[in-house]
Amino acid sequence: MTMPPSRRSLGFSAALAAVVANIVGTGVFTTLGLQVQEITDGFALLALWAVGGLIALAGALTYGELSAAIHGSGGEYRFLGRVYHPALGAVAGWVSIAAGFAAPVALAAMALGRYAGPLIGVPAQTLGIVAILAATGVHLLAPAIGGRVQVVVTTLKVLLIVAFIAVGVLHGSPTALSFAPTAESWGAIASGPFALSLIFVSYAYSGFNAAVYFQAEVVEAERNVPRALVTGTVMVIGLYVALNWVFLRTTPIADLAGQVEVGAIVAGRVLGGSGGRLMSGCIALLLVSTISGMTLAGPRVIEAMAEDLPPLRPLAQRSVTGSPRRAVLLQGGLALAFVLTDSFVGVLTYAGFTLTLFTLLAVMGVILLRRREASLPRPYHVWGYPWTPLFFAGFSLWTLIIVIRDKPLEAVGGAVTLGVAALLTWLVGERDA
Repeated sequence: MTMPPSRRSLGFSAALAAVVANIVGTGVFTTLGLQVQEITDGFALLALWAVGGLIALAGALTYGELSAAIHGSGGEYRFLGRVYHPALGAVAGWVSIAAGFAAPVALAAMALGRYAGPLIGVPAQTLGIVAILAATGVHLLAPAIGGRVQVVVTTLKVLLIVAFIAVGVLHGSPTALSFAPTAESWGAIASGPFALSLIFVSYAYSGFNAAVYFQAEVVEAERNVPRALVTGTVMVIGLYVALNWVFLRTTPIADLAGQVEVGAIVAGRVLGGSGGRLMSGCIALLLVSTISGMTLAGPRVIEAMAEDLPPLRPLAQRSVTGSPRRAVLLQGGLALAFVLTDSFVGVLTYAGFTLTLFTLLAVMGVILLRRREASLPRPYHVWGYPWTPLFFAGFSLWTLIIVIRDKPLEAVGGAVTLGVAALLTWLVGERDA
């Protein structure tokens, strides 16, 4: 009988690539057009991405301690189940499967279709479906192969973003927008639209915790996972602030407002029609990396739940190559269902709100775990404790309150998701009893 390959087949580079790929995706190329509809101050818009980056870095530092103290794949499923209660962990697991991975995969696929579909004459929705099917096929192969593919496509992604920034600086004609702080800037930062936009920006940074979802497959996970989380997040903060500065420096806000294909609009202005089409193709390739990264991480949540809950055990089955094939197929199917809704902004706001709630609970779990299990071995300690997790929690709570106040429909969507997740948790528990 052929023995399955070692579960620990992914190194630091694969973990780092997954973090960068999961962060850099749909959000940075699509959400600026939503932000400038109500915020038009240059300093405030860049501050939005800087503040969002600092929040994500605080989250990455905190998740690093959680991953070093609580072993095993699964992310919030594993963390919340240990810190609070197994039932809450199960609810978080269902939410991660739907809002944390399937919905973002669908968003990246929809954005890819909008960027590349017109270039090759293929309907956007069709192209998005093909991208999901292709990524699913790759990650049905051995995890080590999927990891190598992830490193390659993520490296290309970073190089293309750096090239885009350089071209924008060298060839773009500056607009009249000022990035110097003014009294109006601070007023914009303290406003409700700024807080609401943080939901979109937080979504754009939401992959900072990607490596915790498959940490059981990472070599020397106690050291490499925290390093990947923090290093990847710092890299992306620099890329995001620079990229949005180029967007705003080269393209009038009026041209961006309400638009999804921000990258293509900016490229067309800087490079002309042919250059814009070329950059649209490049951005589509970047989104392939995002789809791949989330297809690597997400099924590990499904697998972790299936290993612990007997009624779900068939989903934990691995193929002879070592891939959690049924979990990969399930996530791919859910992502395709989201694509078929063809509602980009609705899926985006729903995913951002729902994920913020559970990352808030996970980050506060660090404080509870230190008080409850002070002797638990922690090879990595969060820098700046307790202020770092409290900083993350404070901003997360603020944005949740603003969404409930200003976007009640999306908040209701998140509540419905929690209700469905709780029902699934109860049903699985009943079958297991």
